[in-house]
Amino acid sequence: MTTLDRTDLRLLATLQGDGRMTNAELAGKINLSPSACLRRLQRLEADKVITGYTVRIDPHAVGLGLKAFVRVQLERHEKVAVEHFAALVNSWEEVVECHALSGDMDYLLNVYVADLQDFSRFLLSRLLNSAGVADLNTSFVLRTVKHTPSLPLPL
Repeated sequence: MTTLDRTDLRLLATLQGDGRMTNAELAGKINLSPSACLRRLQRLEADKVITGYTVRIDPHAVGLGLKAFVRVQLERHEKVAVEHFAALVNSWEEVVECHALSGDMDYLLNVYVADLQDFSRFLLSRLLNSAGVADLNTSFVLRTVKHTPSLPLPL
């Protein structure tokens, strides 16, 4: 595990706010020279503290008007069944997150689709068709109160 100092944490927090800023802008915000900032950034990338850079897209702007959380319980829990489910989930573009859970359900899926009809198609043709699902429970998002990709860093 990489040891992070206060400057590393400030660098990460600043990048979480704007991942597109130039190295010179970043260096200025965290009071480092551009070369020292770049070395730290490259080390954080090499150590997999920074795992990538992405763009955030408004789902509604691209026709994804329905977000659902689907809790899934598998019929069987042996290694082959779990690996089969994981492989299927990773192939479905509608599923943007999948978490293995403790408790009465095995997985939580975060699903984006166009509308209820599209969700019905996803549910019937994919999730219930061949994934080994014993039970599921779906909650549709009515309104998002908070959404942030930023982690609470100990500054």
